[in-house]
Amino acid sequence: MPSQKREILETKKMANHKSAIKRIRSNDAKRTENRYYAKSTRSAVKKLRDATSKKEAQELLPKVSSMLDKLAKKSVIHKNKAGNIKSKLAKKVAALK
Repeated sequence: MPSQKREILETKKMANHKSAIKRIRSNDAKRTENRYYAKSTRSAVKKLRDATSKKEAQELLPKVSSMLDKLAKKSVIHKNKAGNIKSKLAKKVAALK
Protein backbone atom coordinates (compact mmCIF):
# COMPACT_ATOMS: atom_id res chain seq x y z
CA MET A 1 0.00 0.00 0.00
CA PRO A 2 2.74 2.56 0.71
CA SER A 3 3.86 2.40 -2.92
CA GLN A 4 0.35 3.38 -4.04
CA LYS A 5 0.38 6.43 -1.75
CA ARG A 6 3.79 7.37 -3.09
CA GLU A 7 2.48 7.14 -6.66
CA ILE A 8 -0.47 9.39 -5.80
CA LEU A 9 1.80 11.92 -4.12
CA GLU A 10 4.18 11.90 -7.08
CA THR A 11 1.27 12.41 -9.43
CA LYS A 12 0.11 15.37 -7.37
CA LYS A 13 3.53 16.93 -7.81
CA MET A 14 3.32 16.41 -11.58
CA ALA A 15 -0.05 18.14 -11.93
CA ASN A 16 0.36 21.45 -13.72
CA HIS A 17 -3.20 22.76 -13.44
CA LYS A 18 -5.67 23.28 -10.65
CA SER A 19 -8.16 21.07 -12.47
CA ALA A 20 -5.60 18.26 -12.69
CA ILE A 21 -4.98 18.42 -8.94
CA LYS A 22 -8.73 18.36 -8.30
CA ARG A 23 -9.17 15.44 -10.69
CA ILE A 24 -6.49 13.48 -8.83
CA ARG A 25 -8.26 14.16 -5.52
CA SER A 26 -11.70 13.23 -6.85
CA ASN A 27 -10.37 10.09 -8.57
CA ASP A 28 -8.76 9.00 -5.31
CA ALA A 29 -12.02 9.56 -3.42
CA LYS A 30 -14.02 7.63 -6.03
CA ARG A 31 -11.50 4.79 -6.04
CA THR A 32 -11.72 4.47 -2.27
CA GLU A 33 -15.53 4.47 -2.35
CA ASN A 34 -15.66 1.94 -5.20
CA ARG A 35 -13.27 -0.38 -3.38
CA TYR A 36 -15.43 -0.18 -0.24
CA TYR A 37 -18.65 -1.04 -2.09
CA ALA A 38 -16.98 -3.78 -4.14
CA LYS A 39 -15.54 -5.39 -1.01
CA SER A 40 -18.81 -5.22 0.91
CA THR A 41 -20.62 -6.76 -2.07
CA ARG A 42 -18.07 -9.58 -2.29
CA SER A 43 -18.59 -10.25 1.42
CA ALA A 44 -22.37 -10.33 0.95
CA VAL A 45 -22.02 -12.74 -1.99
CA LYS A 46 -19.79 -14.98 0.11
CA LYS A 47 -22.31 -14.90 2.97
CA LEU A 48 -25.09 -15.87 0.57
CA ARG A 49 -23.03 -18.73 -0.87
CA ASP A 50 -22.35 -20.03 2.64
CA ALA A 51 -26.04 -19.85 3.66
CA THR A 52 -27.49 -23.24 4.46
CA SER A 53 -31.15 -22.42 5.10
CA LYS A 54 -33.35 -21.59 2.13
CA LYS A 55 -35.26 -18.92 4.05
CA GLU A 56 -32.08 -17.04 4.94
CA ALA A 57 -30.80 -17.30 1.37
CA GLN A 58 -34.08 -16.03 -0.08
CA GLU A 59 -33.91 -12.99 2.22
CA LEU A 60 -30.32 -12.23 1.19
CA LEU A 61 -30.73 -12.74 -2.57
CA PRO A 62 -32.61 -9.49 -3.40
CA LYS A 63 -30.17 -7.42 -1.32
CA VAL A 64 -27.12 -8.98 -2.97
CA SER A 65 -28.68 -8.66 -6.43
CA SER A 66 -29.32 -4.98 -5.78
CA MET A 67 -25.73 -4.45 -4.65
CA LEU A 68 -24.42 -6.15 -7.80
CA ASP A 69 -26.70 -4.04 -10.01
CA LYS A 70 -25.45 -0.85 -8.37
CA LEU A 71 -21.82 -1.86 -8.94
CA ALA A 72 -22.56 -2.63 -12.58
CA LYS A 73 -24.40 0.67 -13.01
CA LYS A 74 -21.39 2.57 -11.67
CA SER A 75 -19.05 0.47 -13.89
CA VAL A 76 -17.17 -0.93 -10.92
CA ILE A 77 -17.83 -4.37 -12.37
CA HIS A 78 -19.02 -5.30 -15.86
CA LYS A 79 -22.77 -5.72 -16.29
CA ASN A 80 -22.33 -9.24 -17.67
CA LYS A 81 -20.27 -10.24 -14.63
CA ALA A 82 -23.04 -8.94 -12.37
CA GLY A 83 -25.57 -10.95 -14.38
CA ASN A 84 -23.47 -14.10 -14.22
CA ILE A 85 -23.04 -13.83 -10.46
CA LYS A 86 -26.75 -13.15 -9.92
CA SER A 87 -27.68 -16.11 -12.11
CA LYS A 88 -25.40 -18.50 -10.24
CA LEU A 89 -26.64 -17.27 -6.87
CA ALA A 90 -30.30 -17.62 -7.91
CA LYS A 91 -29.57 -21.14 -9.10
CA LYS A 92 -27.89 -21.99 -5.80
CA VAL A 93 -30.79 -20.57 -3.75
CA ALA A 94 -33.31 -22.52 -5.83
CA ALA A 95 -31.36 -25.75 -5.21
CA LEU A 96 -31.40 -25.31 -1.40
CA LYS A 97 -33.91 -27.31 0.63
